Amino acid sequence: QVQLVESGGGLVQAGGSLRLSCAASGFIFSDWDMAWLRQAPGKQREIIAQISSSSTTRYADSVKGRFTISRDNAKKTVYLQMNSLKPEDTAWYYCNRLPGYAPWGMGTQVTVTV
Repeated sequence: QVQLVESGGGLVQAGGSLRLSCAASGFIFSDWDMAWLRQAPGKQREIIAQISSSSTTRYADSVKGRFTISRDNAKKTVYLQMNSLKPEDTAWYYCNRLPGYAPWGMGTQVTVTV
């Protein structure tokens, strides 16, 4: 059974940092590309960072230079280091595999205050 469990969110002031984690199970993690997505209030869920099975990364323009995605295949975990956070980064954050999403986890909430 595929399971994704996100953690690490919280309340942070603008300019601060957070590190999100996503623990995966139920599939061969190292075979899959992984992504972090976020959904802000009233907006659609969007991919903000991707990492391939060979650890090639891609970022949305909105987070490029501030966020870093990484993975630890031995721990079946994907991370998102978020620096220089802005109020517009406030959202629920989710991870998933690509292509063809697995069942969604609960997500982790990030709130950035001014």
